[in-house]
Amino acid sequence: MGYNSTWFKPGRQTQWAITVNCLNAFFLFGYDQGVFGGLISNPDFLEVVKHPSEAFLGFIGVGIDTSTVPMYQAELCKSHVRGRLVTTEVLFTALGIAVAYFFAFGMNFVGGAVAWRLPIAAQILPAVIISIVLFGLPETPRWLIERGRIEEATQVMCQVYGTGPEDEYIVAEKAAIIEALEIENANPFRWTHVLRKDRVQTGWRVWLAVLALTFNQWSGINVIVFYIGTVLEVNVGLPRSTALVAGGCMNLAFAVGSLVPAVYLDRIGRRNPMIYGTIGLGLCLMVISILLSYQGTSSEAVTSKVSIAFFALYMLIYGTSLNAIPWCYAPEILPLKARAKGTSLAVMMYWVWSFTIVMVTPTMITNIRWKTYVVFMACVRLPLHDA
Repeated sequence: MGYNSTWFKPGRQTQWAITVNCLNAFFLFGYDQGVFGGLISNPDFLEVVKHPSEAFLGFIGVGIDTSTVPMYQAELCKSHVRGRLVTTEVLFTALGIAVAYFFAFGMNFVGGAVAWRLPIAAQILPAVIISIVLFGLPETPRWLIERGRIEEATQVMCQVYGTGPEDEYIVAEKAAIIEALEIENANPFRWTHVLRKDRVQTGWRVWLAVLALTFNQWSGINVIVFYIGTVLEVNVGLPRSTALVAGGCMNLAFAVGSLVPAVYLDRIGRRNPMIYGTIGLGLCLMVISILLSYQGTSSEAVTSKVSIAFFALYMLIYGTSLNAIPWCYAPEILPLKARAKGTSLAVMMYWVWSFTIVMVTPTMITNIRWKTYVVFMACVRLPLHDA
């Protein structure tokens, strides 16, 4: 089977196969995040697994998924739909999280080991489908041209776009890839460029890409995605079953918010939604911390219930802003020679901070309680100083 072989008809069928498989991969990514959020307060699960971070190999797979799928999708679609497709992938992450929470809620009534083993095992189904379909999808033209396989790259573009090798778009796209690779080879990126101030500000642009995905995590999103069940039980005082339903509804708000960049990103731009979204997230976290500070007082019942609305509003705003847009912004601001390595560095830091926050959050929720949200409120406001 060659790199240009495919099981699908040229044109729209191949495009749909590529897109659906990439969306399925991000749905799996979201489900993987959400399933641990739904199970983290299950006593039987904690007794056996101890902590989600022990699923080390699974998280390695998720890291590979999130660093390669957007690039694969971007290199096999036309530029005018690229931003929409990448943000739609992140929308499917939110859908995966919501499905996982409601699945965990349903299994909560079963009890025993099956209540957590089945939701985790269910990840096998989309993973197997993705793996099988991948054998029927082509390699990207850029990868093939980079290795001198120009004829195979032309065949792939003809297969994907359903036209002949003389088509105007294919000729132009192939020439653009070759030109970009020649520029990259003439000016190879070295990691020392991150510390150097050159003519195109490579170092500063790499750090901007890193900061875009870093602030994505510093916003405190994983406190809610991973631990909203625990938060609603410990900080708000809801019973476990009610907390799971509320968590699922909040993640539906996350998915609804993610529709905005998926549909309108190319019209509204990148910078302004991130700025206004950051302001909105900071305000939500401030109100949540104030409301939860009334725990142990006569106002606790009312303020705890009101905080649930602000948790949902936080998820809605995050979906419209910091969820998807940094994933587009980071590679777009990088010069060609630094795009692959710069994006990889940004994604690596995203996961470093994700791991750090997931590890420290349980201690924060238990010990400093409502002050947890003050910490993330301060972090999410940091990028506004350079906006």
